[in-house]
Amino acid sequence: MAINISIVVPAYEEAANLRPLTERVFKALEAKGIRDAEMIIVDDNSPDSTKEVCATLKDEGYRLHLITRTTERGLSSAVLRGFAEGNGSLLLCMDADLQHPPESVPDMIEALRTPGTEFVLGTRYGNQGGVSEGWPLHRRVISSGARMLARPLSPLSDPMSGFFGVRRETFEKARSRIDPIGYKIALEVYVKAKVKRDALKEVSFLFGTRQMGASKLTGKVIVHYLLHLRKLYFFAYLYLCVLAVALVFVALGATAKHYQVL
Repeated sequence: MAINISIVVPAYEEAANLRPLTERVFKALEAKGIRDAEMIIVDDNSPDSTKEVCATLKDEGYRLHLITRTTERGLSSAVLRGFAEGNGSLLLCMDADLQHPPESVPDMIEALRTPGTEFVLGTRYGNQGGVSEGWPLHRRVISSGARMLARPLSPLSDPMSGFFGVRRETFEKARSRIDPIGYKIALEVYVKAKVKRDALKEVSFLFGTRQMGASKLTGKVIVHYLLHLRKLYFFAYLYLCVLAVALVFVALGATAKHYQVL
């Protein structure tokens, strides 16, 4: 059967999560009769058993492909690599740590398959969405603050979730403009692809707590996010920046002329 859906999972030291992730994703897909999907693990040369786990899963019959990167690092560039090498016309991104529930993958796919839909976002802020009780308070505060900072850039209710899907033609349209800085690739793709509001769908999900492995959230990640936002604001509102600069020069010219008259 031809592959129409590529599920890309960026990973680093996530070997302990890969088997339950793979089994649950394909079980959820099978339950909905979706058999045209592949999973692509993009790993940054983890010093754990990622290669062995992926090889075993592939031998067991799962449509799983491992890409091991040795010269690149970073979540966003890993997602872009997976999208580029995937065979599907529908592209989905999710985390390896099981905080994005595998059981929500079929809902994401069905939403993306809806005629006229170009982008689908998994959101914690929908009617049936939320976060588990074990999610730390400081993470809730950081998430809310990051969400507010990005609000003028898009109508996405949860641009920080990292659980999203995009049609290949939409992705390819923006590919040359996409900057892999930082970790919030969903926001980057949405803004750079210039997706319209009526081409967006959102799917609520319950954000879980990490069971195994370590969180990747660090001070460096937060700094990269702020730098990322600066670039996106400049891209989205370039005309305003140009107008502001022009007005400054006009004002300076008028001021200089005024003093010459005096």
